Amino acid sequence: MASWECRGALRRIRSATLDTRCIGKGAFQPMEAVMPVVGRVVALFRYPVKSMAAEELDRVQVAWHGLAGDRRWAFIRAGQVRSGFPWLTIRQRPELARYQPRLAEPDRPDASPVLVRTPAGRELDVAAPELAAELGRGVRVIKQDRGIFDTLPVSLLSRQTLAGLGRLAGTDLTPGRFRPNLVLDAPGGDFPEDAWVGRVLRVGGLRLRVDKPDQRCVVVTIDPVTLARNRSVLRVIARERAALLGVYASTVEPGLITVGDPVELEP
Repeated sequence: MASWECRGALRRIRSATLDTRCIGKGAFQPMEAVMPVVGRVVALFRYPVKSMAAEELDRVQVAWHGLAGDRRWAFIRAGQVRSGFPWLTIRQRPELARYQPRLAEPDRPDASPVLVRTPAGRELDVAAPELAAELGRGVRVIKQDRGIFDTLPVSLLSRQTLAGLGRLAGTDLTPGRFRPNLVLDAPGGDFPEDAWVGRVLRVGGLRLRVDKPDQRCVVVTIDPVTLARNRSVLRVIARERAALLGVYASTVEPGLITVGDPVELEP
């Protein structure tokens, strides 16, 4: 057993979820319940601009609208303002994966200007007209402080799920293809996240409810480094996993998370 598993197995719930033990007539002594450690955080990713490259983080605050500064900006395709999905994404423009946004003031993540390094090496403000023009005629940018998410604010994916899918697809896969916020090491078998749906996880100072599996789309067919398409990845997910891979979560109690934090499963 890894050292982080040994240490984590002895951690206790700090919330009001308590066991009780009778110590005399009419009297009970509260007993803290033990939370099993199901993994640890090995990477954290924030996406300041929807469908552009990630910022890899060592630590980040997570609140009701997900990771601070995550997916607050997005580009809208021309003529799609009234569409249910107006966003310009990797599925239409794979090269978006090579645009690298960063927060100019990382200590103010939800108020910071966002700068984007283009594939040509220019650094532009995300709201600069020339950036929108570069992405396509009629494209425009918007900001939403609550975040611009397809489904829910936080996504989780384990190394074990990546490895299991890679074996099924016959190829090596990296987290970037699936755009998670938290990458976890969760020993014990393939696809461990499936067992957490409907449960609450404690990660550092954060409590997350795992709400549902993540339904995948054609974005996962695109390698974010080479931009090459491999349609067999999505075919395998559809055939073997009903198109579901990884999980979505929402915040129960905001808090700070850090790479290396154990992931505990509440009773």
